Amino acid sequence: MLLYLQLFYTFFKIGLFGFGGGYAMLSLIQGEVVMRYGWLSTKEFTDIVAISQTTPGPIGINAATYVGYTATKSIWGAVTATGAVILPSFILMLWISKFLIRHRNNPVIESIFKGLRPAVVGLIASAALMLMNTENFSSPQTDMYSFILSILFFVAAFVATKVYKVNPIYMILICGAAGYFCF
Repeated sequence: MLLYLQLFYTFFKIGLFGFGGGYAMLSLIQGEVVMRYGWLSTKEFTDIVAISQTTPGPIGINAATYVGYTATKSIWGAVTATGAVILPSFILMLWISKFLIRHRNNPVIESIFKGLRPAVVGLIASAALMLMNTENFSSPQTDMYSFILSILFFVAAFVATKVYKVNPIYMILICGAAGYFCF
């Protein structure tokens, strides 16, 4: 029962402070489930990020579901973590929508939202930097071939999606196939 309470508290807190969506939540999730509680290893966390990106639905919710199930070995753990991560957003959206309808043209409210934008970008950048680790990119000391190949995949996927506007779903499939044949 204590584990379920910890799961609920942890994911409620992540849902409450994870401004910017699922990618912004990743650094918070990793800090709690890997560093603080040890429910997952860094490798397992990297795997859930990959799985969460390829399955339908928001990455933060998919990650919460996977962590809840893995930590408890039960569907109820998945339900607990998923419900906890959704609950703050649900409550806040109800409250904010009522508030914004009344005060939508207030300059103070507009200023607050302008201040939140850079914080969200910072959280997403933090999540990206946390994923640039040896589990994802290897290291020159460990395996130079895997390191160089990982960097090339990263650059190719970035350029293809940013410059050539290749659909990210196609990039996931292409990089997955290339990884299968190259690693």
